[in-house]
Amino acid sequence: MQPVHALDPASAESLVADLGLPRFRADQLLAWVYRRRVADPRDMTDLPAAARDGLGTRLGGSAVHPARLEQSSDGTRKLALRLGDGELIESVLIPDRDRLTLCVSSQVGCAMGCTFCATARIGLKRHLRVEEIVGQVVLAQEAAARFEPEARALTNIVFMGMGEPLHNLDALLPAIDILTSPWGLGISSRRITVSTVGLVPEMRRLLESTKVSLAVSLGATTEEKRRELMPVTRKYSLAQLLEACRTLPLPRRKRITFEYTLLDGENDSDEDARRLVALLHGIRAKVNLIYWNPFPGADYVRVSQERTHGFQRVLLDHGIAASVRESRGPDIAAACGQLAGRAPKPTAPSPDCPV
Repeated sequence: MQPVHALDPASAESLVADLGLPRFRADQLLAWVYRRRVADPRDMTDLPAAARDGLGTRLGGSAVHPARLEQSSDGTRKLALRLGDGELIESVLIPDRDRLTLCVSSQVGCAMGCTFCATARIGLKRHLRVEEIVGQVVLAQEAAARFEPEARALTNIVFMGMGEPLHNLDALLPAIDILTSPWGLGISSRRITVSTVGLVPEMRRLLESTKVSLAVSLGATTEEKRRELMPVTRKYSLAQLLEACRTLPLPRRKRITFEYTLLDGENDSDEDARRLVALLHGIRAKVNLIYWNPFPGADYVRVSQERTHGFQRVLLDHGIAASVRESRGPDIAAACGQLAGRAPKPTAPSPDCPV
């Protein structure tokens, strides 16, 4: 069976050709799947009945299914999604004034082992397939149409959910192609950001293959501390990572976003801030300071708002663009670093999940 949310022009043309249909039916099929968000050929009403029947035997349905929807007091919504093998992933819808951002997962669990992230406690179970990545976006579009004021559409997509996106680059790249192509979901690549812990060769391949934005999770300003917090540093040192960032093929007006999760007493001193300024010298960069969000079994302490803004002030005073990312959805474990922290694994869709 051809996964419906992995369809591209070549596979759509192959399907209709096998059924003896004219080429233009492939364009209709893609339009139904991506523009109208219809996965069942029986509902594709402008296709001949025989074509619908034929496609029904060759085209698989959605690879992700809603299991539970939770809403935070701040309006954030977390979608727990069940995969065909029973595994659970999470996506997060974040409304913010005129923006609606979707945080997308790329793996079931994660292999990177970052000590300040709940997903790392799961370990890596498996990579998501193309249709499972794209399917999250399609389901989120449906949720937005149902719940957001005046059916507000998604404006931004961030690959900052469960998993390390660049560890699953072979599925990520075709998924991005579907998300951004006119025949697909038609989302501007300027509205898509991919976050990584710093897989150096894959960073270059991503930027050579797409026009999306890159965010790099830095975590610390010394090799020793970063190795303690983020084991990937044992493979790609902080020095290697930053040198790679200096030579990446960035479009002229783009900058790399460096994400820095502040941990009380670990990486939040003014000295750390000054070291960060020095590390970013010569890189077109901006810094996103992130509050650590607690999860069961973690023993870090959240940095105060005063200390966070003090760290930010050092960066700003040295000409580094720096913003503070406010935590969204912490009461439902939907905030940065909390995904899969407390989600049970359902065996069937929840009856109260209306997505």
